Parts: sequence; structure tokens; C-alpha cells
Amino acid sequence: MPRPAILATAALAVALGLSPALRAADGDASFDWRIPAWLPPPAVPADNPMSEAKVELGRHLFYDKRLSRDGSMACATCHEQHRAFTDARKVGVAFDGTHGKRNPMGLANVGYLPVLTWANPNLKLLERQALVPMFGDNPVEMGMAGLEQELFRRLAADPVYPPLFRSAFPEAGGAITLATLTRALAAFQRTLISANTPYDRYKYGRDDKAISDRAKRGEELFFSHRLECYHCHSGFNFTDNMRHARSGFAEVGFHNNGLYNIGGKGLYPPGGEGLGEFTGNVEDTGRFRTPSLRNVAVTAPYMHDGSIATLDEVLDHYSAGGRRIRSGPHKGDGRKSPYRDPLVVGARLSASEKAELKAFLDTLTDADFLSAPRFSNPWTEGPNAAPSDRAQKFYPEMSRP
Repeated sequence: MPRPAILATAALAVALGLSPALRAADGDASFDWRIPAWLPPPAVPADNPMSEAKVELGRHLFYDKRLSRDGSMACATCHEQHRAFTDARKVGVAFDGTHGKRNPMGLANVGYLPVLTWANPNLKLLERQALVPMFGDNPVEMGMAGLEQELFRRLAADPVYPPLFRSAFPEAGGAITLATLTRALAAFQRTLISANTPYDRYKYGRDDKAISDRAKRGEELFFSHRLECYHCHSGFNFTDNMRHARSGFAEVGFHNNGLYNIGGKGLYPPGGEGLGEFTGNVEDTGRFRTPSLRNVAVTAPYMHDGSIATLDEVLDHYSAGGRRIRSGPHKGDGRKSPYRDPLVVGARLSASEKAELKAFLDTLTDADFLSAPRFSNPWTEGPNAAPSDRAQKFYPEMSRP
């Protein structure tokens, strides 16, 4: 059964008129996506066309801690640019210090993805997804459930926002509403495109010197039938989750990679059921959306629960064909899980092969994406410009009971 928080968020999305209907981004012909010719732009909703004003507003909102209950947490708190819009924590941490159950996903090329979270197949639209961290309660993240009017008051009181909203949404008279707020956030996130890695320059730019010979050998391993990496990590985004911008066709892949097998029954820790939580099918236990490998070298820790600390350990996991946990409450051999995906073949890697694969994965780091000013914090002073101290000093009237 769907969780109450998911139902509430879905109802709010319907009330806001957030339609899942998408169109090819060709309709935004005047918008400069700043992407290479080989890459088509992402699809956009018909009711949220792109504009520079909307993206700039979304960038301000993305870095604004006033979107959280106590003024301590912005979207960027869990999605840091220099980490490819992830953070270094195993799982997300809410404004009140409570821990969630999912590792914050990277946002590189998120506009191309047909599903947006680790396990929920129903969250397909960035405009809808933006409601979850702000207003969700299972888990709580930014803690703004029931405080919509307070949020609008905070934003309207800052002289920066009224002209930004007017420029972004002239058809709405610059109204500060959940509909305009979420549309602006989504527009900004669609511009978070990573397409200038050394591998891009080698593969699409035909620069044979852009990557090393060791990395080229790693590429051969990655795309070999022996390792089968490419079956799940395919296409320019290195995931089998991809919306094709021009046709609208979507591919969606969820996989159980043998991370757990508690009691030999294929079980995962409570809260980690994956796709099975939403489908009710036991065969979907432990199946999670394949993450993109773009910028993977800077997005540790790994897996849906952040339980693998380093890229070396990730390669060891797949080399073994799953993870064996010898003791404790999660004891079990993931290699023998009845639900493990058969594509996790367990091809043993030599030390040199492992080094070659790592060299290849390192070529997927986009230095421009990690530092580009157009994706960075636009606030130069005030609480949004300073590191979050998780204090409640900015809005003491909203302190928790």
C-alpha cells in the first residue's frame, strides 16, 4: 500500500496542476541549454517552458535555507555542487537531525530521467518531486508540512524575490505560490547537465588523447560481456533509466544487486525494500533504480543506503557478485539471494583490471559541472551564503515544540 506521505504529496501535486505530460524541449527553441551538439536537450513539461528568468529564480530557491522549517537547510544542503550534487553522508539528514533511509542521489542530467528516486516508480516529474523534501513526513526532511503560508511570507519579505517571480512568471503576475516555486526549482534542475567529461571528449569529440590507455582498457572491460556493467549502466548517462527527449519513450530499470540477503530469504533491512515497497511483489525486494555513473568518483558513499564507502569496495562487490555479511542483524550472503539480478555475474577482477576500471570511471568526472558558476550559490550574504549550522536563530517563531 502507498504510504500516507506519498498520497498527500500526490494529492498536493494534483491540486497544483502539476501535469506529467512532457514534450520535446525543441519547443523552447529560444532557451540556451549550453550543451554540445551531440546531446539533445531534456524534455520539459508543456506547462513549464524554460526561460532564463525561471532558471535564475530556481537557482536562488535551490540554495535558500528558508525553504526549511528552522531556516537551517536548503536543497543544496544535501546536494552539493562540488560532489556532483550529492553529499558525503550515508543517508539524508533532516533539519531536526533525524536520519532518513536513502543516500542522496546526484542531480547530474536529472532532467533526462524518467523516474527520480531510488525506488518510487511514481515520481516522474521534477515539479512533483520538489514537494517531497519540503513537505514530506516519512521521512521528514525540510519540515515545511502545513507551513506553506509562512514559506510564502518569508520569500515575499526578501526584496530579491518579488522581481524574480515577476520575471519568471509574468502570466501569474509574479505570484509566490507552490506552483511557481516548484516550477522554478524544476527548471533550474533541468539545466544541471554534465556533458564535458574526458570520456565525452574522447567518445563524442573524437579526441583520442582525452583519456589514457589504461582508461581505454577499462572501457573495454566495462562494455564486455564478461562483466556486463553496460547492461545496467548504458547510454550517455550510464544508466538504464532514460527518457528519450525527442520521442518521449522512457526506459526504466530497477535491479537487486545482491547487497543483502538477510536470513537467506532475500530480505533487506526494514525500510530498504526498494521497488517492492510500492508494487507489493516480493520479487521486487531490494530492486532499486540504477544510478548514473557520471561523476561517480566524487559521489561516495555508494548504494541506496550509502553502505559501501569507496569505489574500490563497489568494484569488489560486483567482482564477487554480491555482498556477504558474516554477522550481525543483516547477516546473509547476497550472492545467493533469490532476488539477485542475473546480470550481477560476479566476474572476478585482477588487481590490474580493477585499476583499469577505476581509471575509466575517473574519466566520467566533469570538472566544469562541479564548479560552473551558473550552477553555484547566487547568495553572497546572509544565512544562505554561510554554511548551515542547523541553528534556529533565523526563524525562532518556527522552533519545534
